Amino acid sequence: MAEAPRKSAVTLGLGALGIVYGDLGTSPLYTYQAIIGSIGGHPSAQDAIGLLSLVVWALILTVSVKYCVFVMRADNHGEGGILALASLVISGKKGRWAGLLMAMGLFGAALIYGDGVITPAISVLSALEGINVVTPAFQPYILPAALVILLGLFAAQARGTARIGSVFGPIMLLWFITIGVLGLMGALRHPGVVAAIDPRAAIGFLVGHGWHSFVVLGGVFLAVTGGEALYADMGHLGRRPIRLSWYCVVLPALLLSYAGQTALLIADPAASDKVFFQLAPSWGVIPLVVLATLATIIASQAIITGAFSLTRQAMQLGWFPGLNIRQTSDEEYGQIYVPFVNWAMMLGTLALAASFGSSDRLAGAYGTAVSTTMLLTTALLFNAMRDVWRWPVLLAALTAGGFLVIDLGFFAANLLKIGEGGWVPLVFGALIFLLMRNWHTGSAALRQSLAIGEKTPEAFWAGLRNGTTPRVPGTAVFLNRGGAAVPALLMRHVDQMKALQAVAISLTVRFTDVPRVSAQDRAEVEELGCGIWHVTMRFGFVEVPNLPAGLARAKELGCPLHLDDAVYFAARDKVMRSEHLPRLSGWQRISFGFMYRNAVHAADRFALPADRFLEIGRLARL
Repeated sequence: MAEAPRKSAVTLGLGALGIVYGDLGTSPLYTYQAIIGSIGGHPSAQDAIGLLSLVVWALILTVSVKYCVFVMRADNHGEGGILALASLVISGKKGRWAGLLMAMGLFGAALIYGDGVITPAISVLSALEGINVVTPAFQPYILPAALVILLGLFAAQARGTARIGSVFGPIMLLWFITIGVLGLMGALRHPGVVAAIDPRAAIGFLVGHGWHSFVVLGGVFLAVTGGEALYADMGHLGRRPIRLSWYCVVLPALLLSYAGQTALLIADPAASDKVFFQLAPSWGVIPLVVLATLATIIASQAIITGAFSLTRQAMQLGWFPGLNIRQTSDEEYGQIYVPFVNWAMMLGTLALAASFGSSDRLAGAYGTAVSTTMLLTTALLFNAMRDVWRWPVLLAALTAGGFLVIDLGFFAANLLKIGEGGWVPLVFGALIFLLMRNWHTGSAALRQSLAIGEKTPEAFWAGLRNGTTPRVPGTAVFLNRGGAAVPALLMRHVDQMKALQAVAISLTVRFTDVPRVSAQDRAEVEELGCGIWHVTMRFGFVEVPNLPAGLARAKELGCPLHLDDAVYFAARDKVMRSEHLPRLSGWQRISFGFMYRNAVHAADRFALPADRFLEIGRLARL
């Protein structure tokens, strides 16, 4: 019995290598290339040690301390990610401050999409470019091969990754062992690289190079991109396995890899082109390219899956229109597929890879979105320290302030990349942020518009009580998007059909600010009289809602419904401009109307039987 928890932790830790650490683990492919390019190539031995020290302490302070120790502690009922953190810190808050905190979380989440279209492109390109170490003859075929691999990666998403996901962990373990061994062999050429563990080497480099250090920091930051995945994927694996994998496998392998690359540069300053692949013996370069390609595909898969999960969270919290979500595995909850997000990311990734053409050029665009997200995470973390953990102001300010100084340095350094393509993920993220805000604003305006036209239910109840409204056999379930127990949709149905089913259920769906709702708390039932019941169904923001399954719980609580013959009714609203008091500006109304028309139907979003689902049209003037 004592071995089970240990085996479970090791198994989950192995899974974390494939799910969490793909991006961080493949950063040695391109980080030093970007750093060397920022200093013009051929660093002196002293500068090489200083650069290694910057990378070492960036990994320790940002990932080992900030994320592993502090950020991962700020879980929202076990769930992580910047949206979960924002929901945690604004819980119970109202007003402008709560709105600002939520806006920070939303913008940070939106930027993850921007990062998501760059990560696959730069990762796959950097892996394939390793073949140039053997021969430049394949150079013309690298970009086409990368485009084919990326196209295949996105096309395979519809099939799910449950079957092949079990090998992701072992492949990444082999990857980390390989880069660690190669790095160790390289470091033995110049053992003096251990001096980089002294932070004074990093400080000396920054002081000695003045303002040019900001350019260098933009390259150094590439070593920690992917650090936010530790927090975002915490809900799938838990803190302990992620931390175990980081401290025992990933961090040592990365430090050895960067140390080996530094030692190679000191021994041969001319070896600045694809220095990572030059650590391998000549016979091992092609196998290393194959292994690196597999590792970058896994890293790309992780960011795509993360984008799917983020989309689901945003939908459940009311910040994104309903999209079609498919569960690709009946065993693993996190295995979902969002077609629209997948194809949109595919187009963006292929366009970036084709337009930039190489990992060196893409490195200029990479990092701006991630550094902004990390900065926003620190700001939200300070609020968690104060309001959730109840830390004294001084302690919270000193702790978060230390991280803020580091984040601001990386943020400022990445701002210098805007002209090199860094504007791409920022513009992409800002566009998604505006759409998310507009969806939320438009949804609120829609509810207000429809509430004005709702009639008082006195006549409705009178017709039921005096028998003038005929009752017919069956169960009718009316999806209720308003706050009233008896929705206008139900009363309109009676007005049009001149009858009502024997059992009528007003069903209100609530998405909470917690990740999951227990089965016991799923449904709340209230009998309104005359065969009418009000059922409130609650789902967490990471759950895929299934209303028939939830109604089974309502039946257990006493609601006399018959699921086999229940007919589901929902409203389908047409958005038009209000001639008297427009609630939205022109562009807001147009974009909201477009998103609303193309949002997934309730039958698909809530797993309702299509042959027993009816929509009733309404007119909403905004």
